[in-house]
Order: sequence, then C-alpha cells, then structure tokens
Amino acid sequence: MIDDKDEISTLEDLESFLTLVESGGMGLENVAGVALATNNSNGRPFVAVLDDNHQLLLGRWVTQEVFENGKELVRIGPKKRH
Repeated sequence: MIDDKDEISTLEDLESFLTLVESGGMGLENVAGVALATNNSNGRPFVAVLDDNHQLLLGRWVTQEVFENGKELVRIGPKKRH
C-alpha cells in the first residue's frame, strides 16, 4: 500500500518518517527494513517499509530529489534523538 496523499518532499520529512517507523509509531508489525525503490509501472520513486519476507507493508511516494539524496539516510537510519 502506497499512500498517495503524503509525498515526502524533503530529507527532514524522510528522517521524520523513518524515525516514526523505527519507533513503532506507525503500528506496523514485523517490520524488517526500509528501502528506496521505484514503481515498476511508472518509475515513480517511493520509500518502502518491508516485512521479514520482503513484502511491502507501507510505502510513501518521495520526490526525485529525496530519492537521489536520501539513500544514505535510509541505509544508516535516522539520527538518534536524545
């Protein structure tokens, strides 16, 4: 499921989304990872929350800029807040 209404358009929004997923705030179960990907039918980029079977639990569209510049943030995860 990809949420059409909330496109992530800044790296700060991406970090907030990742923090929310990591903290369990999305109410998702069996979260195993997060990845940036592109839709096969239209090439549109999105961030994917995946379960332990690599199945899509939740997706959010991202801008091309966030897709290109957010790869490291997705790979290492959001900064820990103290």
